[in-house]
Amino acid sequence: MIKRHFFLVAAAILLGLMVLAAVLKLAFAEDEGAGGPGGGGRRGGQQVSEAVVAQKPFSDQIRVLGVARGQRSVNITSSTTELITRVLFTDGQRVSAGAPLVELQAREEDAAIIEARANVAQAQREYDRYKALADRGVAPQVLLEQAETALETAQASLQAAQARRGDRVIRAPFAGTLGLTTVTPGTLVNPGAVIATLDDVSTIRVDFPLPERYLNLLRPGTPITATADAYGDAPFQGRIALIDTRVNETTRAATARAEFPNPGGRIRPGMLLRVSVQQGQRQSAAVPEAAVQYEGSGAFVYRIAPGAEGSTAQRVEVETGAVENGFVEILSGLEVGDRIIGSGLNRIQPGAAVSVAGARRQAAAK
Repeated sequence: MIKRHFFLVAAAILLGLMVLAAVLKLAFAEDEGAGGPGGGGRRGGQQVSEAVVAQKPFSDQIRVLGVARGQRSVNITSSTTELITRVLFTDGQRVSAGAPLVELQAREEDAAIIEARANVAQAQREYDRYKALADRGVAPQVLLEQAETALETAQASLQAAQARRGDRVIRAPFAGTLGLTTVTPGTLVNPGAVIATLDDVSTIRVDFPLPERYLNLLRPGTPITATADAYGDAPFQGRIALIDTRVNETTRAATARAEFPNPGGRIRPGMLLRVSVQQGQRQSAAVPEAAVQYEGSGAFVYRIAPGAEGSTAQRVEVETGAVENGFVEILSGLEVGDRIIGSGLNRIQPGAAVSVAGARRQAAAK
């Protein structure tokens, strides 16, 4: 029994010593953090990284979105309700202007042509007979003129019948590439139903809104660059072909049309393109993106300012401009050479003491 009590007392003493050692260790760690070079205590302040406001090049660019269109695009449709008897193309085929694409049922038109040809033949015989009689002076001239009129009328009727037969063959209105189709012989098509799509993609057109403030800067022929998600950052070079004569009263923008050569058909109609127009480069004060914090419609940085017992974080409202290559353009609020906090702004309070990472080690080295 005594032995058991002895072990309980020893265990209690050991547990107390362990708690005391943990408390002492924590206290020493806090003291070391307050006075050490990497600590955030009163003597050293919150350790931060430093960035210096410097001049950086920024591009003057107009960036907008546009949708790619073929130089010429059309939906192939029928003007009447009829059965398709022949399909004369394959999906994705390149066709020339006037190439036959589909043929519609034309039994009535074929019969009308046969009838018209018979009428022409009969009118021709009547004309030849009256002409021979008129030449011998047997038939009056008026009968010859009536026969000639009947012949011309029959010939015109034949041409009309042939034209109606020709309308039963739907042809490509221009050279281009056909899209996918679902029609087959026996398909009943209605007016307006799409038989196939036809696009001339040798040149791609992109219409995009151009804010009115840029109208005095851009002219037809101005070089332009576009990128598409399908090809990453690979640029496509083109030019502005035309700017609309009117400005939209709601958006205060005019429609500009750009043209891009499209060898190989890489750009396809309907693709979303990011269009940019270069307007030269300028040098401006800039800071890293991580050094800028946004609040509502404004932005601010923390400038490293001298204080009574070291450096402090001074909150400075700034006006930002372009963002390019990881840097933010500063239009006002900072000067070139100002020291600012480079990152970790969410841990900083205005007026808080700060120490620049590496500064103490450099001072000790000296």
